Amino acid sequence: MSKVTLEEFNRVTREQLPIIEVLGFLPERLDESQCVVRAVYQEDFLRPGGSVSGPIMMALADYAMWGAIMHRAERVQMALTSNLNINFLVRPEPGDIVAVARVIKLGKRLAFGTVELFGNQQNDLVAHVNCTYSLPPPDNT
Repeated sequence: MSKVTLEEFNRVTREQLPIIEVLGFLPERLDESQCVVRAVYQEDFLRPGGSVSGPIMMALADYAMWGAIMHRAERVQMALTSNLNINFLVRPEPGDIVAVARVIKLGKRLAFGTVELFGNQQNDLVAHVNCTYSLPPPDNT
């Protein structure tokens, strides 16, 4: 079975997760080492005080890791987030946020990963995420 390509990831997203288009998340890279997704800035992303909101950054990290797992686990679309821990490091100013997701360990039933979120043209690390995903059992048919 072949790995999910960036084009296939975009197609699956359009068909099965249309909220991603509404949010303006754009996958930019998908390969063995990482999945890179950009949240194109929208004023709706801002929280009181003028910084990009935490829920937007959490959704971006979750989506990027889902792509990284789909590529590494060969079309495992039913991977489910079982834990997502985010540390907000710097208050992100209005602008694009870029997520760089990496799978650390891919087991039979669990996948572990890390996501770094950058603001200001990938210069500032604004948040760090550790996450665990539950993988569906192998198809024995």
